[in-house]
Amino acid sequence: MKTAPAKGAEIVPLKAEDGLRRHGRLSAKKITLAHGGGGSAMRDLIDDVFISAFENPAMGDLEDQARLPLTQFTASGDRLAFTTDGFVVDPLFFPGGDLGKLAVYGTVNDLAVGGAKPLYLSCAMIIEEGVEVETLRQLVASMKAAAAEAGVSIVTGDTKVVGKGQADKVFITTAGVGAIPAGLNLGVRQVQPGDVVIVNGKLGDHGAAILAARGDLELESPIHSDCRPLTGLVQALLKAAPNTHFIRDCTRGGLASTLNEVSDGTGFGIRLQEKAIPLREELRGFCEILGLDPLYLANEGSFAAFVPRAEAEAALAALRRVDGGQEAAIIGEVTTSGGRVIMDTLFGGARIVDMLVGEQLPRIC
Repeated sequence: MKTAPAKGAEIVPLKAEDGLRRHGRLSAKKITLAHGGGGSAMRDLIDDVFISAFENPAMGDLEDQARLPLTQFTASGDRLAFTTDGFVVDPLFFPGGDLGKLAVYGTVNDLAVGGAKPLYLSCAMIIEEGVEVETLRQLVASMKAAAAEAGVSIVTGDTKVVGKGQADKVFITTAGVGAIPAGLNLGVRQVQPGDVVIVNGKLGDHGAAILAARGDLELESPIHSDCRPLTGLVQALLKAAPNTHFIRDCTRGGLASTLNEVSDGTGFGIRLQEKAIPLREELRGFCEILGLDPLYLANEGSFAAFVPRAEAEAALAALRRVDGGQEAAIIGEVTTSGGRVIMDTLFGGARIVDMLVGEQLPRIC
């Protein structure tokens, strides 16, 4: 999605009263290799599908880079947060979301859990020859709506078209930048024994929704992905519990992998209470049928926060007032010994919750 006209593309002269060049129009129903060839077909694809949705003042004259005012960053913080992510979910559309929404929220959330205010995103798409143009329009419309909800602008990007069989419909890579407020220093090394572990709501929904949507198992499920932006939840948490030490979104590998990463990074143990972990009854049944452990299922709108016990109740109260945090819960605490994640089970015993070995469910995000 290069925002400058490709070499060889026809340039429509500007009228003085327009202020912007005229946009090309795409008549094709399916993507062909010509749409990645740098000529008029590519220009029409970019203009009609991408620019028409994403155009904003930061795009300026559609140069090869976005030019962003530093004043907007310095007004929001004293450090720049920068992240990038790739999204290859299968199927493209699933209950509660789609690839476009996932690409925006996934990148926004990586910024938000570091305490940053997300500001700008880039978007690069790899499109397989033969993809329906209408599919692209739906994904781009979803990205536009998700960006508006998350309060960010998509300001630059790139488009590549590959031959039939060289990709699987559409892959998206996004990068995001934001500003971290002065004085805020979240990090895994800040975690201390005695910290409580708080999650903002029910876990495992995204992984279950994707698996059911694939249709391979002929199972029907009412579960929808928890795909959502976390910025508002994180900001509410940090306002109520300003000494929060660390936050991590529980994406691939689920809660179990997230907590093991924290334990490995600190050398401390983590003790969980199974009865406190919020899970849908439908999810429990779904996992029992398939022999899955819900603690390893991916999430796209859930995080684990490590908060001093003295601020835990204030944190819970604040989260429960925000959409997506109504079922926030304390599920465990950081301990000084072991360097392992241990869970007290519903049956009165204890078990090790280890790092996921292999991939429980590929192409999840």
